[in-house]
Amino acid sequence: MMQVLNPNELTVSYKLSPMSFESTETLLDAADLSLTDYGWKLQPEAKKTLMLGLSMQQAGCNVLVQGTPGSGRAGLTMAAMKAAAVTGLDTSLTDLVALYDFSQQSSVNYIKLPAGLGAQLRTVMDIFIKTLMAEMPQWLDSHGQANIPQANLSLAEVWLEERIDSMRAQLSSAKLSPFFNVIKPEILAYLQAWQQLGNEPESNADGLVNEGFLSRFRVNLLVDQRANLTAGIKQPIVEEKDPGFAALFGTLETAAGEAAQWPEFLRLRAGSLHHADGGMLMLHLRDLMQDEGNGGALLEKLYRLMRNHEIQIEDWANHAQQGTGGNRQSALPVHVKLIMIASREDYYDCLEAQPDFFDFFPIKVEFEDRVSATPENYAWVAGYIAQKCQQQALPHFTGAAVNILLQFMHRLEEDQSRFSIRFAHLDQLMHESAAAAGDARLVTDAHVNQALSARLLRQQFFETQIRDSIIDNELLIQVHGDVVGQVNGLTHIELGDASFGSPIRITARCYPGRSGVINIDREVEMSGPSHDKGIYILQNWLSASFWALAPLSLNASLVFEQEYNGVEGDSASCAELFALLSALTGLPIKQGIAVTGALNQFGEVMPIGGVNEKIEGYFRVCQALGLNGEQGVIIPKRNQRHLILDESVVTAVNNGMFKIITIDHVLEGIAHLTESEAGTQAEDGTYSGNSLMARAQTMLASFRATLERNQAHMAYIHQQADATKPL
Repeated sequence: MMQVLNPNELTVSYKLSPMSFESTETLLDAADLSLTDYGWKLQPEAKKTLMLGLSMQQAGCNVLVQGTPGSGRAGLTMAAMKAAAVTGLDTSLTDLVALYDFSQQSSVNYIKLPAGLGAQLRTVMDIFIKTLMAEMPQWLDSHGQANIPQANLSLAEVWLEERIDSMRAQLSSAKLSPFFNVIKPEILAYLQAWQQLGNEPESNADGLVNEGFLSRFRVNLLVDQRANLTAGIKQPIVEEKDPGFAALFGTLETAAGEAAQWPEFLRLRAGSLHHADGGMLMLHLRDLMQDEGNGGALLEKLYRLMRNHEIQIEDWANHAQQGTGGNRQSALPVHVKLIMIASREDYYDCLEAQPDFFDFFPIKVEFEDRVSATPENYAWVAGYIAQKCQQQALPHFTGAAVNILLQFMHRLEEDQSRFSIRFAHLDQLMHESAAAAGDARLVTDAHVNQALSARLLRQQFFETQIRDSIIDNELLIQVHGDVVGQVNGLTHIELGDASFGSPIRITARCYPGRSGVINIDREVEMSGPSHDKGIYILQNWLSASFWALAPLSLNASLVFEQEYNGVEGDSASCAELFALLSALTGLPIKQGIAVTGALNQFGEVMPIGGVNEKIEGYFRVCQALGLNGEQGVIIPKRNQRHLILDESVVTAVNNGMFKIITIDHVLEGIAHLTESEAGTQAEDGTYSGNSLMARAQTMLASFRATLERNQAHMAYIHQQADATKPL
């Protein structure tokens, strides 16, 4: 049933009870909750699922976190990860060191040590090497030549045993015993081999102290967990914000400059997966997929990690230049829980490209984009605003200002009964409002409205260009009077962060024929599939409504005038039908009333998107051309709950200068536009009286008669022409 809406039905402000507090500062002591706590209050199911996933320590229990950017999915998840790392199970933090493998010189010996022991080992070995370098020249003969007396070799052996025993005592770890066991024989073997050089130039004291040899005893501390140990964190938490092969899996540094003299194991560098071993690593799926040229390869490499639970450091510089993995080091077992942050779009894109990748993510966390508009949820948002003001050192907001912020969150969702919880947008508006407040002690509703107005002005460039073209009569739009076969449709345009509506003229012409409804935009390939679908639905509704005259003897053309960029979407199908019915009946349409809405095959009007932007855009055009109380917009009844209109539109409606009309069925809309009765169909398919549908039926019948008469006449002409032809 058609309804003209009153001002209270055009926005959500009348549903928002005025906040009882003077400012959000008073809320800080009302509840002992942090910013994170308020965020979780609006995501209870996500929190429950995430906590389950974080508590599962079994291999392969990775977690996929889905949600819209700005919903708090990454921030809240990281906060939960950090909390779990402090209060969860003790997984024993481990350092990772790389040592020279004396048994296989081309390989590396990885050892995991208790946190802090890796750094101790590196320090102890650095001191040992420094002391050894000072001691070695003392073992030469009195002339400093290659001859090392047997007595000195015995002294060297004793000296080494003492130092090694001391290091064993300092670093009590069974894992280091093989390393300590090999130090003495390796150094003694080196001394004996060096002695065989005899009197060659390299056999003096300087040649004895060889950094290339001594560096084999150095320690490459790949992962140092001392900071986590000091902070009382039981398992490492890592977020990789720029994932690549080297960043994730580690790399082998290029042997250039000073590094050219180092053994290969000293040029190894750990990746995020090494640093997160025994803990959790947060990744963003978009970063992986958008890595230029490597997105698919990165996902495949991660897949193998999750399947095999081991990692190899490779020479990625060689990999890039030669298309191979270059030097590969021995595989290292790792246990890492991956926390993958993803939008739903990226998730499904990845699922299509690599269907089995998410088999290793049994826990899927869904972050909500919106919540119900309840007093309790409003209170949580108010508390969040209070905490955010304190955290960001912003002036606090008055209760009336919080109401405007809540209305803004409703507008983001375009729903009077729900509001968005994409807090990134709220945070931005809070900062803009605080800037508008200047040195004021509190941010008021006037400041928030000022920030919103300033934002609208920043985004109005393209809309202003179109509106100026309408005012200058270059783009033909009429908002006064009545015209047959012509109606104002509404388009929704999105350009970057600018989203606005604009009117477009739709016209129709009808005449006898057999082609049915011709969509000119489709004929010249300027329409998309959704729009074409809407035209087919329109045509079939028309045929079904006049089935007594089927097949219809009708040619009808429809076109979006002055549209050169293509047409897509079915939200103008109601407007197209109204233009066609007007052309068919000869009844003029009120040009001040614009139309948006899609229809189904039964004539029911379906909801459309961008309803607020469409209404406001058309309202601003009418303002520029002159409001006279006859302008307005017809929208689907099912879009009424989505209305969160600007105060200027609400004020105009309240003053009787603009109308918002809702309809359930297309006949309600065309009846209002032409100020006529729609008509009721009898059992035999006919319409009686002087109704709109009866007039259309009469015109279609006349089209049939005209077509039959013309066809008979053309047949007679052809018959006469054939008879006069010479045999």
